[in-house]
Amino acid sequence: MPAASPYRGENVKAIRRFTVRPVLPEPLTPLHELAHNLRWSWHPGTRDLFRSMDPARWAASDGDPVRFLGAVAPARLAELAADEAFLRSLGEATEDLRSYLEGDRWYQEQNGSLPAAVGYFSPEFGITAALPQYSGGLGILAGDHLKAASDLGVPLIGVGLLYRHGYFRQSLSRDGWQQEHYPVLDPHELPLTPLRESDGTDCRIALALPGGGRLLARVWQAQVGRVPLLLLDSDVEENGPGARDVTDRLYGGGSEHRLLQEMLLGIGGVRAVRAYCRLTGHPEPEVFHTNEGHAGFLGVERIQELAGRGLDFDSALEAVRAGTVFTTHTPVPAGIDRFDRELVARHFGPGAELPGIDVGRVLALGTETYAGGDPTLFNMAVMGLRLAQRANGVSTLHGRVSREMFSGLWPGFDPEEVPITSVTNGVHAPTWTAPEVLRLGSRDLDDHEAVVTGTPGRDIWELRRELRGRLVEEVRRRLAASWRQRGAGTAELGWIDGVLDPDVLTIGFARRVPSYKRLTLMLRDPDRLTRLLLDPERPVQIVVAGKAHPADDSGKRLVQELVRFTDDPRVRHRIVFLPDYGMAMARNLYPGCDIWLNNPLRPLEACGTSGMKAALNGCLNLSVLDGWWDEWFTPDFGWAIPTADGSGTDEERRDDLEAAALYDLVERRVVPRFYERGPDGLPDRWIEMVRRTLTQLGPKVLAGRMVREYVEKLYAPAAHAARALTPDAARELARWKSRVRAAWPGVAVDHVEAAGAAAELGASLVLRVRVALDELGPEDVEVQAVAGRVDSGDRIADATRVALKPSGGPDLDGRWSYEGPLSLDRTGPFGYTVRILPAHRLLASAAETGLVTVPSESASEAAGVLLR
Repeated sequence: MPAASPYRGENVKAIRRFTVRPVLPEPLTPLHELAHNLRWSWHPGTRDLFRSMDPARWAASDGDPVRFLGAVAPARLAELAADEAFLRSLGEATEDLRSYLEGDRWYQEQNGSLPAAVGYFSPEFGITAALPQYSGGLGILAGDHLKAASDLGVPLIGVGLLYRHGYFRQSLSRDGWQQEHYPVLDPHELPLTPLRESDGTDCRIALALPGGGRLLARVWQAQVGRVPLLLLDSDVEENGPGARDVTDRLYGGGSEHRLLQEMLLGIGGVRAVRAYCRLTGHPEPEVFHTNEGHAGFLGVERIQELAGRGLDFDSALEAVRAGTVFTTHTPVPAGIDRFDRELVARHFGPGAELPGIDVGRVLALGTETYAGGDPTLFNMAVMGLRLAQRANGVSTLHGRVSREMFSGLWPGFDPEEVPITSVTNGVHAPTWTAPEVLRLGSRDLDDHEAVVTGTPGRDIWELRRELRGRLVEEVRRRLAASWRQRGAGTAELGWIDGVLDPDVLTIGFARRVPSYKRLTLMLRDPDRLTRLLLDPERPVQIVVAGKAHPADDSGKRLVQELVRFTDDPRVRHRIVFLPDYGMAMARNLYPGCDIWLNNPLRPLEACGTSGMKAALNGCLNLSVLDGWWDEWFTPDFGWAIPTADGSGTDEERRDDLEAAALYDLVERRVVPRFYERGPDGLPDRWIEMVRRTLTQLGPKVLAGRMVREYVEKLYAPAAHAARALTPDAARELARWKSRVRAAWPGVAVDHVEAAGAAAELGASLVLRVRVALDELGPEDVEVQAVAGRVDSGDRIADATRVALKPSGGPDLDGRWSYEGPLSLDRTGPFGYTVRILPAHRLLASAAETGLVTVPSESASEAAGVLLR
């Protein structure tokens, strides 16, 4: 028999792949816990411990402890197991983690009865580059929410999907066209553990499919500090090919694929939470937070749970609404998932999912019943709002935009009365702030202001140059790798050693590439941009990164247009495009930039947290007044790009005007401020802006502030409302709403009159109102006077609302009388009206039912406008 010839096998592919886990020596077993708790991603001490084991392999693993432990040589592990100094460090790190996990934190120190737990559902989570389950801002925000909740001790349970291909990896063709790659992720190589039943088998969640099929999902758990994150994975052998692929890609596939993803996230997610609490003893959530409409079906699953306990649909709906919070992240209808009603109908009811619930009731939750809506479509955001008693946007401006956008769900109410509040997003400082910047202050961010205030300007400036220099090295490394992917040989790449300069003003722009973010606005006048880049005395350099959605060819064309400009040999040492933007790149990009550029079409940026991350590193913002910058901009922190958003300005003209304003700001304000020098040779005014950004803006943009606001404004009230909605109370509220809706057509304002002194400032009038309540009584309604300044069309602005009191009735006609004082507390054109609203102790807002009655013209023709 011939001897086997040596064969290197470079072209042979394995038919099966699996992970061989390292066997840690017993003294090193705590490393497993440290690697699988994602607190390492924001805890420098833990990362330093892993790095000390083998710096070269740590760098090769991209700072992923799970990959790293699988690569460390057994001999090195044995050596470390006998190293007393290392074992002491390991013991200290382990004890520090356990103290973090078990000790009381902010949440445990609060007075009042806070929720025992909160379920937080999101389609994506950006925790770390080692767990690539995010595409952009929504996922990064969700990740920061979990991290801040962990730091504060808020008992969240995160719920999402595990995408086997994650979001795509981006590269460029030779001509600058975006190319997508979808590497397969093995959960066993990720910082995940399977949720197991008490008998050791994998926990499985099942959804019914039309025609008698089933969609099964395994539940994986990531530990984000104190917060468990449950991720559902449909890639299990029992599923057919279509079902296995439900969780293949983030935001991939057609309508039915997306619908199944969202059913698995919402319905399957609730079932996963129930299983997790059953198996671990974790308290059941009292509040469910729907982070964007993708997870909206969680409310329907919870209605079915309550229906199984004897509640009818309407009563269960009230109970579910009381404990649900819905956050909208989009300021445009096009950003909302909408499905064909017939597709949704096919997946619910007999022979499919939730067979105990009438399909028509499910469809009604998402139907666009308002003016301008499409009744043939099922709108996930509309369902989210109808299933949540409390809702919010993600900045003050976005809250206002959302109230306008969804006002059709509350007809008869002014947009400012639509029950959508706002909690401005924040970012997790330990994740996004360079350690050197944190050391300017202290690990306790509350002390950061005092310490940074006392830091000499020279130290701040030297740190800024150090971080800029580090970015230059990172850019050159990534740019060389990108050009090699594009087919360039080493001999072609010598120019990269001269790309960027650590002493040149550096502008960063990195984000997703939908058209409204205007990636190429900076190219509007390429000659002017070139002059800025190549100025011999005061040059500018720009680092750009971003991904277009794989199906968005217009976005890809924007990327290609920018890449072609950056390829020009005249300017390529001053402006670069880096492909494959993600968390790993971002953490180096923010600290190294002097200016963070943001130029969306206002008001289409819901919040825009990248500028917040930059600010935490002392980077100044140059942005359109949109999202969070509209709320917190002052000249201390950067510059506001003027906008031309009047209705008479077409898109081309608007872009021309705003690009010119951008060039003017950079040329006349930003560049001179950066390069001017004071008596000591330092840019004193620039340094002072950096100092103020760190000390005054920094505390506002923290995710800890954001999560505390969620607890105080939304989670705690939702928990109290949910507790108040016992089964009997839920039935009472549902019956009351049904009775009010049936009677409301007969509710009317018959007569309004005012009596009193002349209309002078400080005077008071007495309003008398006669109303018809049909089958309702005064206990079911509130009669209000609404007064304030009026415009030329008699519309009331800055309204004051005063409840009038019943003064008699019912009379022979069944009418009730109300009256009350009206104070004339302002001068100028002044007017009033009255209205009737449903009123019940269990309503979260006066607008909750969407019902309101105002006077007819005949009832109010003799009253209403006092002064013109």
